[in-house]
Formats: sequence, structure tokens, C-alpha cells
Amino acid sequence: MSNSLYDFGMIGLGVMGRNLLLNMADHGFSVIGFDKDATKNAALESAATAGTTVKGVAELATMIQLLQRPRRVMMLVPAGQPVDDVIASLLPLLEPGDVIIDGGNSHYTDTLRRVKYLREKQLHFMGIGVSGGEMGARTGPAIMPGGDKEAYEKVRPMLEAVAAKVKGEPCVAYLGKEGAGHYVKMVHNGIEYGIMQLISEAYALLQQAGLDNDQLHKIFDSWNKGPLQSFLVEITADIFLQKDDKTDKRLVDVISDKAGSKGTGKWTSQDAMDLPVAIPVIDTAVALRTLSGYKEERVQAAALYEAPAARINTPADTWIQQVHDALYFGTIMSYAQGLAMLRKASDELKMEIPLPQVVKVWRGGCIIRSVLLETFANAYVQSPDLPNILLNKEVAAMVQPIETNTRTAIAQAAQAGVPVAGIMAALSYFDAYRTERMPTNLVQAQRDYFGAHTYQRIDMPGTFHTVWEQH
Repeated sequence: MSNSLYDFGMIGLGVMGRNLLLNMADHGFSVIGFDKDATKNAALESAATAGTTVKGVAELATMIQLLQRPRRVMMLVPAGQPVDDVIASLLPLLEPGDVIIDGGNSHYTDTLRRVKYLREKQLHFMGIGVSGGEMGARTGPAIMPGGDKEAYEKVRPMLEAVAAKVKGEPCVAYLGKEGAGHYVKMVHNGIEYGIMQLISEAYALLQQAGLDNDQLHKIFDSWNKGPLQSFLVEITADIFLQKDDKTDKRLVDVISDKAGSKGTGKWTSQDAMDLPVAIPVIDTAVALRTLSGYKEERVQAAALYEAPAARINTPADTWIQQVHDALYFGTIMSYAQGLAMLRKASDELKMEIPLPQVVKVWRGGCIIRSVLLETFANAYVQSPDLPNILLNKEVAAMVQPIETNTRTAIAQAAQAGVPVAGIMAALSYFDAYRTERMPTNLVQAQRDYFGAHTYQRIDMPGTFHTVWEQH
């Protein structure tokens, strides 16, 4: 085999890198991987399907020599400095026209910098978001490529082959210029934070009604057969059944409530503030993961402050429906906020992100795949320039029937002292978004009073400042 050249090279043979290569090999491409760790190279070759062409090497130069021109090389290494280090080691080995792909969770600003730097060296650079975890990488992830259009055409056959398929369409498309791929993945992860927070709050509300893990499994399993059908609801149903191998309890009951994060949700919040665009469900999810880390303080506060005497005493069937609707409502708001952010960022950063393609790519393979995305795809087909999916009549027809139950569930939660900040943020966002005249005229008056920041009027054009009388 050593004489024939390979179609695609991978740097970094961790679980994701290995699985993506094996997936490509299963679709008829000859692939080669590089890792300094010889055991990972061996693991790659031994995991290959019989009859496929897969090779692992411990020298980067060897891999580059064995690739067809233009060379197509993908990195799956940790974000930040490691990506720059790999690029530096590739530069002396590559030739003009070769394609370098960063498939990790890089911040889009780093991707922008690398695109420009490598363009000067006559190399194509692409940032690609990959979602679906290790199983997705092996059997079909959602792939979010951005950057150089010419480079995308060179790797498109491989990406389309390995991506998840929905209704025969691959869950991959060119998603815009410069850092668009990593930007779309960042917002994907923000929406994911939002929905996971909302599901955890629904879990808290159902537990308040005294439902056990077997009942919770049945509820989430039935929800996954309706309008909430999604990957995250599906795995949640599974989680409640998992037995702990160290005790006789269910695993979920022995897991600490201190949540971890890799920082991609925080990036979404930070960037939304800069644009600016309002994404309060996602912001709240990020804040609540941080708050979950204050375990010792929370234990002290729980002893200091008595919980409200009120209890949730709605009949179980009614309560389950109310919580379902609140989760459904919040989920729609989480998507609405993330998609509005993509729309704004596409304009501000001139990335030309095609939203109809984004929601199609998210329909399969990725963590936030959900039946809702079909409706959103239709909304963007009808009006590609829609600033917010809440302005679509079909989406409005989904939101209106579940609004009352959402309010009822939140009111009950507030009376009983159950923290549902994500669902509350979703409702507050919706109420503000559909309010024709907000009370922020008072904020403008205050800003002008103390800082001469000026204001505009509703009855004539222009910018005004008043010398405010102190009464």
C-alpha cells in the first residue's frame, strides 16, 4: 500500500480523530493519520473495517509525503496554542493550494486570524465545527464548515460521505466565509447549554411532584415521541434507567450537582454582548452552571433560608403537561435566540451565513438535533431574511397554545421556591419581544438626567438633551 497516495490525512488520533477517519475509510476513501503516540496509530489500524485503506504513522513528514495533491489535512487537537503549533510544523511540509482544516472547538477569532495568515502563504484554511460526539464521528456527525469556498469544494466529497443523513440529504453545507464554521458551532453549543438547562429544570419540577426515576423515564420517553422529539430528550429518558455499578441506586442520583463546562457557552454569551444581541436563555444557562459550582455556599444558604411553605399540588397528569409545555416553550426560545444571533453576526462580521442551510445541517448528527428544526427550515425557506423565527406564523402557532401552561408552571415554581431561571428567562424574553412599548423610555430619561446621554422622542425626529429640574 505504501506506494499509492492517500486521499485524506488526520493530525491527532484521539477518539474523534480516529472515528472520523474510520468513517471516511468505510465510504471508500484511503486515509492516513498521524499521532506521536504509537499506541493510537495501532488502535486506528486495528479498528479499521476489513478491506478499507487505513494507515497510522508517527512522523508528520511521512504522512504529508503520502498524501495526494492538493493535500487535505485535518487537525483534531485542543483549541488555542496547540492549533498554532501544528500549523507551524505543517508550513515547511506543504505546498501552495494545499488545504488545512481545524476540526476542533476553536474560537472563531482565532480562525479568522489563521485564514488570513495562511492565505498569504497560498494555503487554504478552513474552520469546521463537528457535532455528535464519538458515536457521531464514527457513524455520521453534523458538520459545519466555513472559510474558503474553493477549499470546501476540495473536501466536499469526503464531508458529504461521512456526515449524518436526513431524508437522504447530508448534514453538511458550506456555511459562510472566514470564521463562519466555528461561529455556527459556537452558537450551536450555546443553544445546547440553553436546552440542557431547561431540561434540568423540567426534571426538578417533575421531582417536586414526587415522581420517581421509572416514571421520569416514561415521561421523557413519551415526550420524545411528540413535538419535543430530540436527541437531548431521548438521552435524558435513557439516563433515568442507568443503574449505578457501585451502589444499588440509579446513577443519576449519585452524580454531584456541580456542573462542568468547556467554555464554549461562555463564548456565545460574550460574543452576543459584543454584537449586541439578546440571548437571555443561553446567558442564564451559563450563569447557572457557574452557580452550581458554589456548592459549599449553597449548603450554608440552604440552612440559613427556609424554603417556602407552598408545595406543587397540581394533579400529576395536569402538572406533567404544564411542565412539558414550559420545556417546549423554552426550547423554542433558546433556538430563536441562537438563530437571531447567527443572523446578526452574519451581517456584522460579513460571513454570509445561510440560515436555511444551518438549520438543515442541525437536523441530524448533532447534539441539538430536533424535530423543531424542520419547522425552522420551512420558515427560512419562506423568508430567508427573517430576523427572528418568532416572526414566522407557523412558529407563532406552536408558541401560542403552550403559553398559558408555561406561565402556570413558572408561577407554581416561584411559589414553591424551585429555581427555574432558564424557563423564566425564556418567558421574559418572549414578553419583552412581543411588547410594542417597553418601559425603557424611563431608562433613557435616567441616562440623560445623570449623564447627559441624550434621548430620542416619539413625536419628532432628532436627538435631545434636557437640563433636568431637581424637585
